[in-house]
Amino acid sequence: MNIPLIKPYINDSIKKRVCEVLGSGYLTEGPVTREFENKMKDFIGCRYLHTVTSCTTGLEVALRALGIGPGDEVIVPDYTYPATASVISIVGAKAIIVDVSKEDMLINFDELQKAINKNTKAIIPVSLFGAPLDYERLNVIKEKHNLYIIEDAACSIGAVYKGIKVGNQADITVFSLHPRKFITTGEGGIVTTNNKKWGDWINSYKHFGMDMSGAGREGIHFNIIGTNYKLTNIQAAVGLGQLENIDELLNKRISLANNYKKLIKNIDKISLPKVLNPKPNCQHSFQTYIVYVEDRDRVMSKMRAKGIEVQIGSYSLHMHKAFNDNSQIEIIGDLKNSKWCFNHALALPLYNDLTFELQDIIINELNSCL
Repeated sequence: MNIPLIKPYINDSIKKRVCEVLGSGYLTEGPVTREFENKMKDFIGCRYLHTVTSCTTGLEVALRALGIGPGDEVIVPDYTYPATASVISIVGAKAIIVDVSKEDMLINFDELQKAINKNTKAIIPVSLFGAPLDYERLNVIKEKHNLYIIEDAACSIGAVYKGIKVGNQADITVFSLHPRKFITTGEGGIVTTNNKKWGDWINSYKHFGMDMSGAGREGIHFNIIGTNYKLTNIQAAVGLGQLENIDELLNKRISLANNYKKLIKNIDKISLPKVLNPKPNCQHSFQTYIVYVEDRDRVMSKMRAKGIEVQIGSYSLHMHKAFNDNSQIEIIGDLKNSKWCFNHALALPLYNDLTFELQDIIINELNSCL
């Protein structure tokens, strides 16, 4: 038996698109990338959307667009992938790491508010695994302290909060197109905003600081210092093929997630995060399906031995060397909830080809391991 954790959706139509790009000889960013950006913008409903090389570089660009750098502090949750905090150090600012809530694995609002001071310029909350954030509560904090919100929405394409898709609520939102996401370009990222100034700056910065207004094309002008964070036509072709079926792919994930919930309902030794029971008019995008179990590492080892690929949820940053004894990083509190989530969260297989029958096998084997 071999049940993978994920399996990217690649059909013949996608392969044909890639071959067409290869045949065209136009391999770098170009018309296919533009088409992908425009169609993704229509899906999300935002005003400005730009692709980049990764979610990590997208977060970096977002910080730079807001002028965040040395002397500034940015608050992030401890339970996340290292990139969320690392990019803050990369731009020269200080990362302030706070705990999450055990019930939903999202940033703990009480700890967040304790960490705010005169140097705080932004918050990077993480809509972890595709769970939409409580944007109303975040906006109250933002307005009270005059802060920016940059959402790490790496996992959250298609997630919805009170009828509005993720990608519209934060000042700047950044998504990932990594193969674990159901819309992937191999590597890549998306940056969205409804602010024209920031959108134009991001577009210029990812093109070496070039004037992107279209004026004066006889002589190219560079108005700011920038870099190359462009997404290629080849990558965009993969994303476009998936985007054609985005509603179908998203609905399948939701159906599989609901079935997992049904199968797990009467198993006492498995519990679910609170985010898997969303509020009305809110929708989790289920990039990952997480359950809580005791003795997670033993269970994970046993499941893998049976040919079922399971994985940890995410990382508890304060447990790693890179985030300790670093003058650009400050850890606030004991972070006990983050550590608990790290030790108990187990990611189950979830991909488009997964069947209810395979889910039965997965949960039966998981119950046996427990």
